[in-house]
Amino acid sequence: MSKYKNIEMRLLREANEETLRYITRRHFLLDCVTGLGAAAMGSFLASCGSSSAKQLDFSADPMAPRAPHFPGRAKSVIYLHMAGAPSQLELFDYKPDLQKLHNQLCPQSLLEGKKFAFIRGVPKMLGPQAVFAQHGESRAWISDHLPHFATMADDVSFLKAVQTDQFNHGPAQLLMQTGSARLGRPSIGSWVTYGLGTENSNLPGFVVLTSGGKTPDAGKSVWGSGFLPSVYQGVQCRTKGDPVLFLTDPEGMDRNLRKQSIEAINDINRQEYESFGDPETVARIAQYELAYKMQISVPDVMDINKEPAYIHEMYGTQPGKESFANNCLLARKLVEKGVRFVQLYDWGWDSHGTDENLAIDYGFRNKCREIDRPITALLKDLKQRGLLDETLVVWGGEFGRTPMQENRDGKDTPYLGRDHHVEAFTMWMAGAGIKKGFTWGETDEIGYAAVKGKVAINDIHATILQQLGFDHEKLTYQFQGRPFRLTDVGGHVITPILG
Repeated sequence: MSKYKNIEMRLLREANEETLRYITRRHFLLDCVTGLGAAAMGSFLASCGSSSAKQLDFSADPMAPRAPHFPGRAKSVIYLHMAGAPSQLELFDYKPDLQKLHNQLCPQSLLEGKKFAFIRGVPKMLGPQAVFAQHGESRAWISDHLPHFATMADDVSFLKAVQTDQFNHGPAQLLMQTGSARLGRPSIGSWVTYGLGTENSNLPGFVVLTSGGKTPDAGKSVWGSGFLPSVYQGVQCRTKGDPVLFLTDPEGMDRNLRKQSIEAINDINRQEYESFGDPETVARIAQYELAYKMQISVPDVMDINKEPAYIHEMYGTQPGKESFANNCLLARKLVEKGVRFVQLYDWGWDSHGTDENLAIDYGFRNKCREIDRPITALLKDLKQRGLLDETLVVWGGEFGRTPMQENRDGKDTPYLGRDHHVEAFTMWMAGAGIKKGFTWGETDEIGYAAVKGKVAINDIHATILQQLGFDHEKLTYQFQGRPFRLTDVGGHVITPILG
């Protein structure tokens, strides 16, 4: 008898033994009695919650396509997060008055009562380390760090007065990606797939791509599902090697045997769900089935080698390597295949000036070169394929940078750098009903504080959900006795940027 046959017989025997366990009196006495109490408690807790909570029927496919609250302009989202926080003062927020103050001591009025991550004592003001010009019919100010992106000025809406209350990377990234600075909340992509499901049952509804050599400071929790069933968490894909870890069958396991194994496991899981009603069991069934389908679909969609030469030239891609350019091209391919939410994280934007790579006048320029061409190509590619009208593209970091130079430990740094800044920073959105060539919000003459059109993080989230067809106050999940939502107890749709 072959070793493959032995494996198959063992798996089937284990499945039969597990099935028999469910029809014995011992199983009822050991497990089901406590299950009755749990069911009663669950019923009691449900009665304490809001009847308006949008709770899914987990007896059905948890990733089945679902209608939103109202017709949305967006079918999918591509979120480009620059981990580390790029400087708005070198990219989009042009402040000629700040240049006049370059190297002067910072006024005390900007320091009193304020907290900074590293600035100590009295730092010097730091003028813009870039050359700005106005572009397009919208006359948007964009620096020479992004010459390609400047050609798309009339296709995006800039938010110049975004604010946060977190000045450390981990909590700020969590707040930006989950709506809370604490661990345990679902990410934006998880909320979106929970609400809408997916249009392609052979691919994950929420895909994550990373570049820059590291994951964000907050770790993989920024694409986690929190208290939502785990089927809604982001699936991280790689651009070299197996796109997903353990996607390839192990030695001795052919596809037919894999299918039989999954069917046997899921038969047990279905009986488990019928006995206990745990929605996580349904999530587990869906994940096993999706993993089997992904073995065929994921390698195909993640292969960029078949793209024509002009596409590679436009994006600046290098097949087989990990790069932001490759990820931008993959993002287009994924939304084209019906993936609901694609999250790109690019690490390396923490420009403190502690070394050349983190200097605002050296390393920062290099990071801008890495993203300029690919982001421009992504917008143009989506536009020429008719996908930009139904794809919402979001760009930004977790906070901004100070108009004064960082003086870590009260000493000048050897390179120019800026500290973390929560008072005001710039993000932009494009596509899916967002106004073209528009700017909302304004900062003071040196870019320190927001003075007009202030935007909070949960306003960003409310606007993303709005474009997908959701009332952000009604997309909820019952947890610990109350309905939770992405925007928590805040959030207002940024209506001025909506077309």
